[in-house]
Amino acid sequence: MTEYRLKGLSCAHCSQELEMEIKKLKHAGDAKIQYNTAKLVLPENVALKDVEQILQTEKVSIIKEESDEHQHDASDKKLLFQIMISTVLFFVAFLLEGKIATSLSFVIYFAAAALSGYETFFKGAKNLFRFKFTIDTLMTIALVGAFAIGDYKEGTVVAILFGVNEYLEGFGMRQARKSMSELLKVAPKTATRISDGVMETVLTEDLQLRDTVLIKAGEKVPSDAVLVSGVSSFNEAAITGESMPVEKQVGDALFGGAINNEGTVQAEITALYEDSSLAKILHLVEEAQETKTKTELFIDKFARYYTPAILIFAILITIVPPLFFGAAWGTWVYEGLAVLIIGCPCALILSSPVAIVSGITRSAKNGVLIKGGVYLEQLGKIRQIAFDKTGTLTAGEPVVAETITYHDTFFDIAYRMESESNHPIAQAVREKVQSSLEKKGQMERLQTIAGKGLEGVLNGVTYFAGNESQIPPELWEKDAKNDVTRLKEAGYTVVIVASESAILGMFGVRDALRAESKQLISDLHHLGIKNTIMLTGDHAKTAKKVADEVGIDTFYADLLPEEKLSKIRQIQSDSGKVAMVGDGINDSPALVTADLGIAMGQGTDSAIEVADIVLMQNHLGKLPLTIKIAKKVRKVIAFNITFALGLKAIALLLTLPGLLTLWMAILADMGATIIVTLLGLTILIRSREEK
Repeated sequence: MTEYRLKGLSCAHCSQELEMEIKKLKHAGDAKIQYNTAKLVLPENVALKDVEQILQTEKVSIIKEESDEHQHDASDKKLLFQIMISTVLFFVAFLLEGKIATSLSFVIYFAAAALSGYETFFKGAKNLFRFKFTIDTLMTIALVGAFAIGDYKEGTVVAILFGVNEYLEGFGMRQARKSMSELLKVAPKTATRISDGVMETVLTEDLQLRDTVLIKAGEKVPSDAVLVSGVSSFNEAAITGESMPVEKQVGDALFGGAINNEGTVQAEITALYEDSSLAKILHLVEEAQETKTKTELFIDKFARYYTPAILIFAILITIVPPLFFGAAWGTWVYEGLAVLIIGCPCALILSSPVAIVSGITRSAKNGVLIKGGVYLEQLGKIRQIAFDKTGTLTAGEPVVAETITYHDTFFDIAYRMESESNHPIAQAVREKVQSSLEKKGQMERLQTIAGKGLEGVLNGVTYFAGNESQIPPELWEKDAKNDVTRLKEAGYTVVIVASESAILGMFGVRDALRAESKQLISDLHHLGIKNTIMLTGDHAKTAKKVADEVGIDTFYADLLPEEKLSKIRQIQSDSGKVAMVGDGINDSPALVTADLGIAMGQGTDSAIEVADIVLMQNHLGKLPLTIKIAKKVRKVIAFNITFALGLKAIALLLTLPGLLTLWMAILADMGATIIVTLLGLTILIRSREEK
């Protein structure tokens, strides 16, 4: 399949018609026009010349050079200029009406209508002869009919306002695409490669694994890499949505697209550009826009039957009153023309795609990848969310939460015992006690006792550090036993430090809560999430403590990875749809099984692969904001559809007593298009917290 960018694609309905025509060509059965991204996907061996001929019927063409995009802007300006001239001519004719000959008045009105509506007329006439009833067909019949019955003034307004309507219809998608193209510009085009001490500028896609690149202050990292020389801070906002710079030292990983804030550094490429996190992000964001929601699929299906139905209704309105009730033909021909205008489905077709693209784009700018409009729509509906505990609600790193001291040498011995260990709990103990020590040393002899802890010797005295089984039975006193029981009941892992003659003290260690977890759950409840659930492999006491601290509604403990999947299915069966939030690695089965899988983490391959939504940050802080955006998208789409259909229904009802005028019809149609477009674009407006 080959991908082409298109210019002039400003009508969603027309793009569907073009796609159907292209699919009739030889080998083109899988051809697809992606309206939201203005792209054409063609199978191999399709005659491009034939495709271009079909595209030209709607004034759409393939962008072959960058200059073509500027020509596209010029054609938009040309249409706007034509509309302005038409408007001036209309007012000239209107003001001079009665003061000049009727024939001259007709010529000016006709010139104004022709200048603004000639393209619509020719397309509509061609479709009419093919018995193909599109928006242009409706407008052409209305335009010709208005002039035929002598309503030159209103016929000219039809032509001018439909020209404005056509411009506005494309305006929403142009703005949404413009916002998307700005997002895609984060991808660096070139890089400075260092080979045998020689620097050369190469295209980003030409970089190979293990190539060394030079990155100056203000330049972008060309692809995923590791820092090999220098120290600097990097702006990773394009990837993670976080505005604060991140300090990087030799050995640290760099994201492609991150901006070097300070001095010159060197990095070694660890992923080809097409395999980099940035490339995957950009590809997913583009692809996401073409995944149609149930609402969009309904609108597409509805529009296919809607236009022919409007034409039939217009014919009935025109002929039934005169034929069966003796009404004046002129009055009901006029009403029939008004029906054709109000029947234009532009606003209805635009009610969803502008909002969907805006929501996906805004989320991407916040470092949240939504793989399709269907998932954005689903997120706005979700009422219960399940969270993995370790690494999601907690940091996945142990921290000392409580300390009990029986002897003043407790901290010193604890530090010495844990100083050589790389175990995460040992690191947590060192971080807790080292700030209070004047001298830091090591044990004279230290050994690990499997499954128990450590045993060491200092100045001829034996010391112990570990769990209860590591401590000699004769050292246990009632107070120490009670303290261990209390810490364990509180959900802590207990680390006890003792000499050969007494217990010196103990630490209550737990997985550290993420700083944002409590606020996160509170925000979710305020957003209408009725049930927050925690799934964990930890024992029930630990799970209950975490759940109580962060405000989780329901928790399930002692779960193996495969049991998390079963629990998700049970939740779905008992209380309906559920989203699952995890790290995208150990929780993959549960993420896939949930109605909506949300993975967090710094763009890991597994997270991007299995989840429907990916939070590129290593925390959940952006989740409530993303849900807000999803809810706003749903509200805007619901309002747009209701407003577009409601306005048309009211206008069509006015035809029954003969009260609908061409002025009212065209203003109602254009007003609906303007409102649904602008409402869709309001989703792009970022709040203060996002900037």
